Amino acid sequence: MCLAIPAQIVEIVDPDAALAKAEISGVRRVVSYALCPEIELGDWVLIHVGFALERIDEQQARETIDLLERMGEAYEQELREIKASAAL
Repeated sequence: MCLAIPAQIVEIVDPDAALAKAEISGVRRVVSYALCPEIELGDWVLIHVGFALERIDEQQARETIDLLERMGEAYEQELREIKASAAL
């Protein structure tokens, strides 16, 4: 199962390549923001397969995280995959 997960942009890594560091449930990884170039430091976005798909507000992000946490194992598996890919 693939999910779009809320993450907060914590660093703009390479503006020319549209790369930023996003924090997803305590894990930081580099993502592309080429699909939503309007993002800024501190923005919340939905991340799917390493791409920021759209900017969302903080309340929407927190509600989505809460829902995902209640989903249980599917969310936990997605987090394990994110952590594994961050180590590469």
